[in-house]
Amino acid sequence: MVAGAPRIFVSHLAGVPVFDPTGDQVGRVRDLVAMLRVGGRPPRLLGLVVEVLSRRRIFVPMTRVTGIESGQVITTGVVNMRRFEQRPTERLVLGEFLDRRVRLVETGEEVTILDVSIQQLPARRDWEIDKYFVRKGKGGALRRKGQTLTVEWSSVSGFTLEEDGQGTESLVATFEQLRPTDVANAVHHLSPKRRAEVAAALDDDRLADVLEELPEDDQVEIIGKLQEERAAHVLEAMDPDDAADLLSGLPEEDKERLLTLMRPGDAADVRRLMSYEERTAGGLMTTEPIILRPDATVADALARVRQSDLSPALAAQVYVCRSPDETPTGKYLGTVHFQRLLRDPPYALVSSIVDSDLVPLAPDTPLPTVTSYLAAYNLVSVPVVDESGSLLGAVTVDDVLDHLLPEDWRETDFHGEEEIARGR
Repeated sequence: MVAGAPRIFVSHLAGVPVFDPTGDQVGRVRDLVAMLRVGGRPPRLLGLVVEVLSRRRIFVPMTRVTGIESGQVITTGVVNMRRFEQRPTERLVLGEFLDRRVRLVETGEEVTILDVSIQQLPARRDWEIDKYFVRKGKGGALRRKGQTLTVEWSSVSGFTLEEDGQGTESLVATFEQLRPTDVANAVHHLSPKRRAEVAAALDDDRLADVLEELPEDDQVEIIGKLQEERAAHVLEAMDPDDAADLLSGLPEEDKERLLTLMRPGDAADVRRLMSYEERTAGGLMTTEPIILRPDATVADALARVRQSDLSPALAAQVYVCRSPDETPTGKYLGTVHFQRLLRDPPYALVSSIVDSDLVPLAPDTPLPTVTSYLAAYNLVSVPVVDESGSLLGAVTVDDVLDHLLPEDWRETDFHGEEEIARGR
């Protein structure tokens, strides 16, 4: 759904089936999850509470929703089956918004919320609450006799957070406006108690992004205070190389326990990374670069590059390999850089424009050599290939910088986030 599309009222979503891209039913919508925000901004829609066939209720982020139409919801098919647990900063739209008594800002008149509409922001995957359908009157036995009207979200009071609040809700809502690096800088300056509260309130993906930017001591402290099942899910959401670095700082028994709780595929990637020396290409690489088969087209490559969850460094090139196309892959054939993708027609095969001139790095390549390689060829990412010619992963320039900068470089307060962390 984009701007200008028909408005979606949440009451129409209750009970509708949720399907994966192949047409198989995942479950049914039971509620929607929203987060209140500061600064007079409309509540943000985080995701759906979906009841799967086993009667378990799970959380499906809105970033996984590709379509809401004709009485059905279509998802990407990537669903976390962990049972949904509502966080302190979250509100259930059907359960907590509907039938709530609020006031109209302009007149102060009390009204009852009968329905809520949602809207997807243009050119983004974020969703917000758009309007409220309300009824005037006292409610109860008389609620059917009052006048009904649809009003903008800003016309109703009671659904925003105060800027000067000191609770976790306001703090987390303020963090929503910051990049993960800036959130990490602010969280670092919190007390251990407040750090734990913020970690408990953040969703798994957001917490994973923040952990990747924190010093190792903070990472170990936060992950150690989470319930083990949730800690495993947060580790799954992290980049494998960052998860491996974090786990390396834990006691052996804790490390093995968390790896056992992780999905087997994610755990295998992390174990493989932990088998390499830290300051080598194998220890620095991520196992999730963009990998395409030789028969993929430029259009296929550009679609992968456009994925919003990719870092700029990983999105700068695709790696062409024979099947299998997950690391370790089949034979590595070469790289296609983003600029080349923009210059060739969408129907061209990536195998016809692949750059095979640059020699990839071996996993035991030491950090100084990796750094020199990136600098010499003006690259932001470099492939790592084993003796058999299989692609193992890619080292990005940001991972190299992490090891070249002083250990305390994260202590710098870039933009005054320490004041935000203190609730000012």
